[in-house]
Amino acid sequence: MSIKSHPLASIMTTKPDKTIDCQGLFCPEPVFKTRMKLDEMQIGETLEVIADDPAAKSDIETLAKNLGHEILSINEEDDVVTIIIKKLK
Repeated sequence: MSIKSHPLASIMTTKPDKTIDCQGLFCPEPVFKTRMKLDEMQIGETLEVIADDPAAKSDIETLAKNLGHEILSINEEDDVVTIIIKKLK
């Protein structure tokens, strides 16, 4: 399946509305910064979070779920995780 025919192609190729770089920050800072940025955003906007804290992936997934938002993608490369969240409410 080519990327253009993939159901998530528009998500995978669209630049997020906002990005926060939390590299070098440790718990609870990536979660706190993610929450603060989501609170500022409009419904339907997407947020890209880049972090290298080992706990960030699970913590930010839990945050998004608890707030009722959608995780669109998670990419882990070396020690860096990139998470795309869509604000739903």
